[in-house]
Amino acid sequence: MATTFRPQVRSLRRRTPTVPTSEAGGDRVLHRRLGRLDLIAMGVGAIVGAGIFVTTGVAAATKAGPAIMISFVLAGVICVLVALCYSELASMTPVSGSAYTYTYQSMGEQSAFLVGWNLLLELVVAGSAVAIGWSGLFTATLHSLFDVTLPTAITAGPGAGGVVNLPAVLIIAAIVAVLVLDVKLTAAVVKSLVALTIAVLVLVVIIGAPHVHTSNWAPFAPFGAHGIAAGAALAFFAYLGFDIVATSAEETKNPGRDMPWGIIGSVVIATVLYVGVSAVLTGVAPYPSLNNEAPVATALAAVGAGWIGKVILVASVIALTKGLLMLFYGQTRLVFAMCRDGMLPRALSVTTRRGAPKRLGIALGIVGAVIAGLLPIDTVAELVNIGALFAFAVVAIGVMILRYTAPERARSFRVPLMPLVPVLAIAGCVWLLTTLEALTWIRFAVWTAVGIAVYVGYSHHHSVAGRTEDATEVTTDTPGVPA
Repeated sequence: MATTFRPQVRSLRRRTPTVPTSEAGGDRVLHRRLGRLDLIAMGVGAIVGAGIFVTTGVAAATKAGPAIMISFVLAGVICVLVALCYSELASMTPVSGSAYTYTYQSMGEQSAFLVGWNLLLELVVAGSAVAIGWSGLFTATLHSLFDVTLPTAITAGPGAGGVVNLPAVLIIAAIVAVLVLDVKLTAAVVKSLVALTIAVLVLVVIIGAPHVHTSNWAPFAPFGAHGIAAGAALAFFAYLGFDIVATSAEETKNPGRDMPWGIIGSVVIATVLYVGVSAVLTGVAPYPSLNNEAPVATALAAVGAGWIGKVILVASVIALTKGLLMLFYGQTRLVFAMCRDGMLPRALSVTTRRGAPKRLGIALGIVGAVIAGLLPIDTVAELVNIGALFAFAVVAIGVMILRYTAPERARSFRVPLMPLVPVLAIAGCVWLLTTLEALTWIRFAVWTAVGIAVYVGYSHHHSVAGRTEDATEVTTDTPGVPA
């Protein structure tokens, strides 16, 4: 009985190597080709999506009123606190995997697997949800600009009255094609799409600013402090995605210097954009009038800029495209790290000569296309939020653990005001977790239970760290002495 239990206890102590795997060579490596601007663009691309044209108005109308500006700042502060923790760990361990890899080093294999398992669900569900949203928006744009109406049979899955959501499947295929070719191509596409999105947002501010009436900002906080807090909880989910930057650490030329810029810089830029748009929106129109499907377009149309609605439609398609690209990028890099470590089938971690995980990209693309093309996913979309918050809290805990268990490790970036910053980050995540519905927690528990079964049945026995540990035991254990 003792010998059976011993491997399970040992797995709690398993840690990944501190030296980046990419330095070891072989056919399971990613190439360092990304710079600081690439990382910032990828972060902004992951955070700022089409939701900025809707979330700002709806949150103002239903949660915080004009004080939604404060809500975005509060949400941005929580994200910066978490981003600081990510930055220190990324500078210490510049390899792929993000929160999964950091947890492996700070808390061990079992905890790392559960973090990676929940992040996998978050990214796959989010990717499929965005693909379905992209399909609907693309169809609406075709109709608005060219009066072309696609049949429901090819624009919706069986659960929505159609046969297959073909646009969703095709956009995923295009995204996967970009991802499996070259990371520099991915970064170039993201930078171009981010530039177009920011240009449209700046245009919205320029058009709306002259029509701002400060009287629309009174009362500034009609729902009180509770409304500002509720708005911050909603606004926080508009920031999800900045952690995807951390998955590119192994592909960054100078991760110790540039990862903090990419992670923190993207959050700051997103905050400025969110606050700017919400300030103009609530200043142009009374906040109660913003509770509709296109609040930005509606508000600007009321001041004589009706044409902006079509521009925003096109910009929304662009924003969703870059968001989808980043979600699939993030999930391939996360699962790549898990496969390379033996947590999932290791054959999927083989890369091309250009350093792209081609097999994995195609496999995840097929999964995403099936979900987006055929299945209704509304009932599981909430799991995106809980998976991300769980990972954020674990990363903040990991920073504190490694400060005291591995103080000698090189850190080109250090979280200031230790341990205050990670403690506040954890508190912020816990607070936001309390805003989620009970059903979301039940689904989270079920998925986690499935993950535990996968770890016990497969990952524990195929772990690279575990096999190395067992091989070492064989050569060092004294024969005849019971374990």
